[in-house]
Amino acid sequence: MFHRRVTLLVAVLTLGGAYTTAAAQAAADKNKICSQIENRASTVGTWASYNWTGGSSSGSTMRMAVVGTEPHEGTTNYWYEVTIADPRHPNAKMIIQMLVPRLAGAVRSVVMKSGNQPAMKLPPQMIQMVNRTPGMNMAAEVTRACQEMEVVGWELVTVPGGEFRALHLKHPHPTMVSEVWVQPDLQFAVVKGTLKDGGVMELAAQGTGATSSITETPQEMPGLPGTRPPR
Repeated sequence: MFHRRVTLLVAVLTLGGAYTTAAAQAAADKNKICSQIENRASTVGTWASYNWTGGSSSGSTMRMAVVGTEPHEGTTNYWYEVTIADPRHPNAKMIIQMLVPRLAGAVRSVVMKSGNQPAMKLPPQMIQMVNRTPGMNMAAEVTRACQEMEVVGWELVTVPGGEFRALHLKHPHPTMVSEVWVQPDLQFAVVKGTLKDGGVMELAAQGTGATSSITETPQEMPGLPGTRPPR
């Protein structure tokens, strides 16, 4: 349940890769927009924090950041970090780091840390599962969300992080994410979003200089019973 929520949130936060000047153009150029989302450039050190009100996540905060790079098969991959915290439950803080060529790309590696527990690195079998399971594969989620959401239009939106002219997108048949307001000039793009359960996420702050929230060396998580590592 938690992993599904996080991957869906991460998918929502990539919708701002769409570069358009009007809602009509966005609707007409949907395939081009989706391609721009998938290939959005990353800048190490950028971060954005969000507040949640209402719904099952009310009172929680979420922080997205690009915290480093690592080469993989001759290309530069980026470590994206998602931190979810609830002031009412400080020991339940969750940090997830994913190594990807771009936010909408296939996941290469995952490191997780829950509360005071040791940081754990997922084994190859679980990475394969993340990439092929619906709801866990970020690339598939981003593509699906982009194709299914409809353009409402440009609107002036005020959130704790400021006032923005943002493109309003709405899902015609939401399963979790209902609406999102995006500003393409922002690194993480999302200004505001709503969930089907009534929860609302709003941009609280953004900046540069982010580094990894996990300072320890991650332990290797045991593989799944009955599975073998890829040859």
